[in-house]
Amino acid sequence: MARIRLAARAFAGAVLFACAPLVAGCASMSDGMTTAFADPAKYQLYDCKQLETERKALSTRMAELQGLMAKAQDGFAGPVVAEVAYSNEYVAVRGQARNAETAWVANKCHETPAKAASPTPPASPVADKSGRTAIR
Repeated sequence: MARIRLAARAFAGAVLFACAPLVAGCASMSDGMTTAFADPAKYQLYDCKQLETERKALSTRMAELQGLMAKAQDGFAGPVVAEVAYSNEYVAVRGQARNAETAWVANKCHETPAKAASPTPPASPVADKSGRTAIR
């Protein structure tokens, strides 16, 4: 009976050891895998303004997903929850961001400079109850 348990444990250990590279491969997906989840032709007809908006939105979403995955890591069975709940979407968004970046470079787009805050209009004189004008 003890030999059977020992053999079963050894077999289970061997199976886990053999599966470790497969699981590790999922944890560090290559860039080739990210492009498999995104349509490379999606951004071909976008102009620079549309690409700029899309790149910002994708960047924001990637940051959100990274935060959610990091937060999930802290909980019970966190790595599993992070992989199951957020990993697929993160890989898809990462692939989309890469395709948007490729289209950005191909279109030779440049960042739109941030607009300076418009100057405040000069204060207009206003008459108060006594009839005197005051600037507000």
